[in-house]
Amino acid sequence: MIEIKNLYKNFKDKEVLKDVSLTIEDGKVFGLVGINGAGKSTLLRTICGVYQADSGDILIDGENVYENEKVKKNIFFLPDDPYYNNNTTPNSLKDIYKVFYNLDEEKYYQYINLFKIPLNKSMNKFSKGMKRQVFISLALSIKPKYLLLDEAFDGLDPLARLTFKRALIDLIDEGNSTVIISSHSLRELEDICDSYGLLDNKNIASSGEISEAIESVHKYQVAFKEIMEASDFDFEFKSFSKDGRIIKFVVNENYEEFSKLISKYNPLIIDEIPIDFEELFIIEVESRGYLK
Repeated sequence: MIEIKNLYKNFKDKEVLKDVSLTIEDGKVFGLVGINGAGKSTLLRTICGVYQADSGDILIDGENVYENEKVKKNIFFLPDDPYYNNNTTPNSLKDIYKVFYNLDEEKYYQYINLFKIPLNKSMNKFSKGMKRQVFISLALSIKPKYLLLDEAFDGLDPLARLTFKRALIDLIDEGNSTVIISSHSLRELEDICDSYGLLDNKNIASSGEISEAIESVHKYQVAFKEIMEASDFDFEFKSFSKDGRIIKFVVNENYEEFSKLISKYNPLIIDEIPIDFEELFIIEVESRGYLK
């Protein structure tokens, strides 16, 4: 289990993380979301012990992670732009990581072949997607207890994305791995993550089960006889948009409750529209003053 308690992280005079507290249970696939610059990469690097917290605690299985080699052996962190030198090949990279991790070579070659990656060619000549596939193959073959992925799907084509998602699911099913994924592709996260944390204003603004978060809000499309404005309605809504006499509301109320609220405005039609994790994220960050 990962426990983050009152975490603060600054870079010189810039405060990046402020009083972050979060618990991630074992066996979860956790999606870390937030706008650009929210501090997602900093939080991941602090969780795995690359950065030292200025104050607060990060406990992994009850132990502090920073400068704790025993704990770090159970963690694999794949950053957005992982380091390798100009002469590195997929084969030589595997040999380097074997020094630090109990790497399953058969599994590594299985994924390298699946992605059609040349083993002895310099990675310096690879596309961004190919480099990503090599490091993904490493991560999956190490089978870490804690796998941290920063912008997990960046540079991957649709087939590679599907392969990666299936492999992550297999990894969870095979053992007791916990995966934390930071990604801008929220539809991808919704496919494989069961829980999430929204990092906003240097803090975790909301977190929980994705399914419960989606079920807690409802979107309705309502048609009226006349053109209506937001100020005409005396109930609260999380989002409001209109196209002529048709208005879309996002609210916390279920259909029965919303029908009662809207009835006094004499609607012609009320339709409930499905909402997904990406739209929920946009609504949440808009309510905090972004993307408007």
